[in-house]
Amino acid sequence: MRSALLAIWQADSGFPNGSFAFSYGLEAIADLRGKLSPRSLADLIESVLRLRWASFDRVLMMRAFRAGDDLARLAELDRLCEAMSLLEPHRLGSRRNGGSFIAAHARLGNPVAARLRDAIAAGACIGHLPTMQGAVWRALQFDAPSAQLASGYITASGMVAAAVRLGAIGALQAQSALQSALPIIDELVTNGDDDAEPSSCVPFVDIVAARHMRADLRLFAN
Repeated sequence: MRSALLAIWQADSGFPNGSFAFSYGLEAIADLRGKLSPRSLADLIESVLRLRWASFDRVLMMRAFRAGDDLARLAELDRLCEAMSLLEPHRLGSRRNGGSFIAAHARLGNPVAARLRDAIAAGACIGHLPTMQGAVWRALQFDAPSAQLASGYITASGMVAAAVRLGAIGALQAQSALQSALPIIDELVTNGDDDAEPSSCVPFVDIVAARHMRADLRLFAN
């Protein structure tokens, strides 16, 4: 029960983890497509969950979860995430979110977060979000399923929040898209292979992220 409550706390949009500044590519998609229907938003969330989150972010997060407070292993995972994030918006977004996440937990008194904050400042770690989540959530005594559920929900709800803030969809319609993502997250956590090699294949999102880099006016950082 405690692990479930911790997951709810971390998945709360009010937790200061920096994700409000990132649109997961939705800003550029809204520029191209205009308004989004609940179905089109749900399809986009499902693509990101299946083809990016489950096979990349979740895998790295779980490796960090298993590593616990092994700083050398966490630094290695950070470098892997950096090397596999080919587009600058993805790299910088993950770093910034990870830094905000660690800063919040360090200020809340988490000793592992404080060590990681110092390691990032010293250049020993980069601070990518999946690595930071795995290490801190292990220290908070999450169980593995709860950590994955929190991570998946944060991804889906972040996309929904971005779509609403952009005016691409109404708040109630967006909740319909988020609701449809819940069984997908559950399925991906239940059937996930934690030992798989990290991979990501969302070419449309990558293309619009690259396009977003050249935009003259941006509400979101990516």
